[in-house]
Amino acid sequence: MAKDYPRSYRVADQIQRELSDLIKHELKDPRVPNMVTIAGVEVSKDLSSAKVYVSAITIESEGAEKQADMIDALNQGGGYLRKLLGGRMRLRIVPSLKFFYDEVQQTGSALSSLIDDAVATNTTNADEMEQSDKDSVWKRDQ
Repeated sequence: MAKDYPRSYRVADQIQRELSDLIKHELKDPRVPNMVTIAGVEVSKDLSSAKVYVSAITIESEGAEKQADMIDALNQGGGYLRKLLGGRMRLRIVPSLKFFYDEVQQTGSALSSLIDDAVATNTTNADEMEQSDKDSVWKRDQ
């Protein structure tokens, strides 16, 4: 089991759950909205540092400047969050926290809209496709 799910993954999952609660209830910075989503946590193998990927729906529509402000606020409050995290988790070494904005949702929605546009501008007629399929079957049978 240890090789299938290493300790760093288990610690990352626990950090993700705890940080979600800590940011929502303990961090009182006006630059950080209450509805912050922690998309993922990557912990180094020696458990000394953690990369925390966050996003917020309310910030996405407001632009890159608000995103940068939120990440700055989280990085400035990282020491406080680390202290609170140490109180909740029984670890000998609590990882240092570095926050990054997760752009996966934005990238996914952009790709989805590109696919929708490509499908909408498809000029191939479905009836022509069916007829060409029938012709190819007829030619194959002969």
